[in-house]
Amino acid sequence: MKLTAIVERRIIYSVLLLAVALPLIFPIGWTTEVSDYTRIVYELVETTPEDKVVIVSFDYDPSTMTELQPMAEAMIEHAWKRNQKVIATALWPMGVQMAEQAFTKVLLDYPEKKRGEDFVNLGYKVGGMVTVQAMGRNLMEVYPTDNQNTAYQDIPMLKNVRRLKDVAWISSLSSGVPGIKEWMMVARDNYQVPVTGGCTAISAPGFFPYVNEQRQLYGLLGGLKGASEYESLIGRLGSATTKMDAQSIAHLLILVFIGLGNYRAFRNKRRQNS
Repeated sequence: MKLTAIVERRIIYSVLLLAVALPLIFPIGWTTEVSDYTRIVYELVETTPEDKVVIVSFDYDPSTMTELQPMAEAMIEHAWKRNQKVIATALWPMGVQMAEQAFTKVLLDYPEKKRGEDFVNLGYKVGGMVTVQAMGRNLMEVYPTDNQNTAYQDIPMLKNVRRLKDVAWISSLSSGVPGIKEWMMVARDNYQVPVTGGCTAISAPGFFPYVNEQRQLYGLLGGLKGASEYESLIGRLGSATTKMDAQSIAHLLILVFIGLGNYRAFRNKRRQNS
């Protein structure tokens, strides 16, 4: 009996391993109903005119990149589809590397996009809200050079961008403080620049109330599911979608195993009583 239980466990673990691994290798691309929060983010980017400059702030580090990096890649791709120019900034030190990874990944599908003309990584600045306030007054003073040591005034796409009011929208991909709240409190409340963003699933309920009629926050991508919904809207089969495929199949299998276990227990109980 003990040996049988061990064998059964090994079978279950093996099946679960295959169920999780196969969708990651061979993506299925299952789509789910898109939430209003995700759709508002999409509409903000979709309705922004071509050639506008936007900011994506990488306010996270590798510990949460599983949820937030797919959002970054999808937002950059969507902006480039609309011929918008993307400024990357970071309120977290490792955000600079996260931005570079995101640009590198999306450039595989958009090799025509050029650094300095279509995108730029201005890098990281310490200070949180103080830094955002300074950006509202003068971006060049905060970032005299980009992360490639190119002078701000020598970057073509920044020719007419001197402060936050000169950008069309700001997205903060945030896993803590500083992050979305700091951008809302300064860029949205003080300078009336639309602010959107994404966060980890566990943080999302705290930000949903800001997606209100006053548009303190223009939508929100909540966790891997929000990233997957956004990918489906822009027609991208990205890492969020494949990870959600694996997660969904694993959940379905667990339900099947629970059902089989309950059936077996019920059958054994009937046998004992008969």
